[in-house]
Amino acid sequence: MREVAKYRNCFVCGDDNACGLRAKFYVTNDGSVVSEITAGEMHQGYKDVLHGGIVSAMLDEVMIKAVLAKDIFAVTAEMTVKFKKPVYTGQKIKFVGRIIEEKRRITRTEGTATNEDGVEIASATATYIEAKGDLKEILTDSIE
Repeated sequence: MREVAKYRNCFVCGDDNACGLRAKFYVTNDGSVVSEITAGEMHQGYKDVLHGGIVSAMLDEVMIKAVLAKDIFAVTAEMTVKFKKPVYTGQKIKFVGRIIEEKRRITRTEGTATNEDGVEIASATATYIEAKGDLKEILTDSIE
């Protein structure tokens, strides 16, 4: 597996963001992208419960990394998240993202999050639009 490109100050994947998750994302043989994090106390929404925004951010990132792994620089146009089970601090969560459809500048994806027992805790779908012009330049200049 190879690590997907990242931006060093990204909240989710950046190694230089002291407040971030510093998650690593890897492309698998089938083209999907995987990542794992352990829910920390600093990311609580309620006592001992991981904030849903962290789960959403990880799902967004694992899905767009599947797009980026194909050298397509895109931005999120729409995302739907379904929360199925709570995540407690100290739990390891696995995220998987994959492309399900590509049409011209639009890429549709799906993602899942599972706990240590393999139980799905959240799922998502998203639509990404390939960046053009100045925005594409900003995105490409951000990658390490």
